[in-house]
Amino acid sequence: MESRERSRQPRVTVHSVAAAAGVSKSTVSRILDERLPRSDSETARRVRKIAAELGYVRDVSAASLRRGNTMTIGVIVPRLTDTVMAMLYEAIVKACARTGRFAIVATTEDNPEADRVAAESLLNRGVDGLILSTARDDDTFPDELNERGVPYVLALRTDHHSLSAVGDDRLGGYLATRHLLDLGHQRIGVIAGPGYASSATGRVEGYKQALAEACISVDPALIVPSTFGIQSGAEAVQTLMALDCRPTAIFAVNDNTAIGALSALNKMGLSVPDDISLIGYNDIPIVSHLSTPLTTLRVPFDQIASHALELLTQTTAPRENRILVSAPTLIPRKSTARFLGASDITR
Repeated sequence: MESRERSRQPRVTVHSVAAAAGVSKSTVSRILDERLPRSDSETARRVRKIAAELGYVRDVSAASLRRGNTMTIGVIVPRLTDTVMAMLYEAIVKACARTGRFAIVATTEDNPEADRVAAESLLNRGVDGLILSTARDDDTFPDELNERGVPYVLALRTDHHSLSAVGDDRLGGYLATRHLLDLGHQRIGVIAGPGYASSATGRVEGYKQALAEACISVDPALIVPSTFGIQSGAEAVQTLMALDCRPTAIFAVNDNTAIGALSALNKMGLSVPDDISLIGYNDIPIVSHLSTPLTTLRVPFDQIASHALELLTQTTAPRENRILVSAPTLIPRKSTARFLGASDITR
């Protein structure tokens, strides 16, 4: 009975707190707005104390209606079982929280039609805009959103003209390959990822750039397409190791395919890095704890998420810097080693 009576009590509003504190409604709103810098003045402390005593809870929905938005961002990712996408989403959640926003996610299995269905569902729920990590070079969905006037930003992948927050994939591919070249490897295989994803194609472009600088011709047989999945990495490495002239090192364009490659190499009786060096990409948490800790490229997900939210929430679209790029960092570990079967490559 007591809980029923309590539920019938009128909601404590900003007006209630202002009246009890003897200050204006605008003063209370400013002090209790978690998005603003916290004031430690005597008035602010008193207002917060009275608000707590009265049981004030900020009405986010009412505030959103007054502003004409819901402070909610829709995020579309291929899948959350992919650690990279889970890390991106968590970074977006943190970036949203810093500005009083909330993120909700939909997964689409990298299916373009599912992207469209998910976007409509999120928009029907009143999100203020979309962050998509599912952009494909063979799909016009971002252009369709643009024509409809839907606010959106691409993250991790780009179509090269939409507002985008991405890692510098070409630089990352270059750094990975340069690392292997510096260790004396010349025959370097690539588990290349899917050709529709700018992240994968950018890393392969960086690989080719590093080889060109070292005056090494690109052997198409050493570039094996894959998905971003573990099993695909295992299958790709079997293709590479079946070549008459095997690679001495492999660059996998993400950590999942590198993990699959490592497992397959072990089953073949090959030691990493004694028989073959292996490098991944993204630095997901598990790779530093493998039996052979993986050399990889660390992607700054927090920075990419902040850039995505910044682009999405700015009032006017920028004429320049439409694609904000964050640099990866090479993290050397034990899966790469000097190739002893050839002399060092001269820089």
